[in-house]
Amino acid sequence: MKNTFEEAKTKFIDYLTRHNLRKTQGRYDILYEIYEIDKHFEVENLYITLRNKNYHISRATIYNTIDLLLDCALIVRHSFGTKAGSYEKAFGINKHDHLINTDTKDVIEFENLEINEIAKKIAKQNNLDFSHYSFTVYGKPITNFE
Repeated sequence: MKNTFEEAKTKFIDYLTRHNLRKTQGRYDILYEIYEIDKHFEVENLYITLRNKNYHISRATIYNTIDLLLDCALIVRHSFGTKAGSYEKAFGINKHDHLINTDTKDVIEFENLEINEIAKKIAKQNNLDFSHYSFTVYGKPITNFE
């Protein structure tokens, strides 16, 4: 059985083929490094990781590849109230949602199957083929002063 990266790479190659786009080692290296990350990441941090691992990939190539990976649903972009987008892999991971502590900007991931089922139901009711959803709750810590 293939691992998650290999399945994602196969999906990426199919996407590149369907859109008559070049299949380059740099694009595959970017995908590989993204699928090695177990948390959210920003493009600049990905660039630093690639540079530290002696990949010779420009920022432009990274940004262009990010756009392709978003389009073929291998990654998702989040905007958790910051200027820089946060990304995470979208293929082969458990569906989850996010709680954002607006004081500390901490991102807490949680799973709730009911939310997932509701999202599927809403998509179906609106004649959409469900692919994914994003649910984010923002809040401040509760403080009890007695």
